[in-house]
Amino acid sequence: MNPVSNVSFDDTAVAFSSKSDAELYKMFLLFKTMNNNTLVKFGGKLLNTAINLHLPVSFIIKPTVFSHFCGGETIEESERAIKQLNAYNIGTILDYSVEGEGNEKSFDATMNELLRTVEKARGNKAIPFSVFKVTGLVDIKLLEKVQAGTTLTEAEKAAFARGRDRVNAICKRCYEADVRVFIDAEESWIQEPIDNLTYEMMELYNKEKTIVYNTYQLYRHDRLDVLKRDFENAVAKNYYLGAKLVRGAYMEKEAKRASEMSYPNPINPSKQATDDLFNNALRFCVENIDRIAFCNGTHNEASCYLLMELMDKHNIARDDERVYFAQLFGMSDNLSYNLANAGYNVAKYVPYGPVREVMPYLLRRANENTAIAGQSSREFTLINKEMQRRKNAKK
Repeated sequence: MNPVSNVSFDDTAVAFSSKSDAELYKMFLLFKTMNNNTLVKFGGKLLNTAINLHLPVSFIIKPTVFSHFCGGETIEESERAIKQLNAYNIGTILDYSVEGEGNEKSFDATMNELLRTVEKARGNKAIPFSVFKVTGLVDIKLLEKVQAGTTLTEAEKAAFARGRDRVNAICKRCYEADVRVFIDAEESWIQEPIDNLTYEMMELYNKEKTIVYNTYQLYRHDRLDVLKRDFENAVAKNYYLGAKLVRGAYMEKEAKRASEMSYPNPINPSKQATDDLFNNALRFCVENIDRIAFCNGTHNEASCYLLMELMDKHNIARDDERVYFAQLFGMSDNLSYNLANAGYNVAKYVPYGPVREVMPYLLRRANENTAIAGQSSREFTLINKEMQRRKNAKK
């Protein structure tokens, strides 16, 4: 129990209040499976093979792992998850999790789908944010060339301009609809042009309040310095800075590429260093709340407790719209539901898309749960605890 907030992330009665006994048991079986690293790796390889061979696997995946981590195959199918979360004062961030084919047709299709998520969020308090990845709108190889300073051909310049126009179309629609939008962070070797596009959008649309948010992966040792630099630029250019703080998503990939290409690994040397940087970023945002709106995107309990303490110390109301907590759908309900129950602003990333197209996302989630030290064990223990509590209550 935290003495400042009186919120306990061990309170399973609140954490699983939205789950029936049957749903809780289904979660128990799922996380019990995910607790087995060997099974997750072997199962992931089998699923990848089945998908590549176009075998019918959707009927197995959809009612199990898909239904737990995703809202549905479409925005309409996701309505049930949106309503269920909203009933417990938790917002939804509709996350179109389809990885496109990397051509102009797929980029346009992704833009149009993202515009649909903005329209769904328009005037809808249950959906406080939209979100997108720039690589869903611009060729990743082109972003890499831009960051490397490679001279672009006229065709490449035109393609990049079209990508920028897609980003602008989404941010402009968000501004018009009064819907906030997260622009996700990606790999370090394409992050610079993503940052620059985001700054341009902030300067356009964050003059009155925060609409566009950049994402800072604090497992990168330079990101707190970048956050501070971005704050100074926002002050100088008179716009509000939007910051979504996360630890990071590409650690193994980053280390491998740095090793292969013989440049310094951009990732912090230890988890403690990342935790310290992340928590210092929280402190910086709270101390500059008059210019920064931010989201604490984490499954880390200590960082959530820290932010609650900082909000108390700086007299920031629990429901201040400039501060949000966010977790992934299907994970860390002990954080989301207890925070929302205590009056904090909370939202869940709710991925959606056709089962086959969302499989890369689902496999990453399964691997992430096994890779994060104790994540599956923590989830499994809490579910087990709640099942036992309910059993005892019925005696």
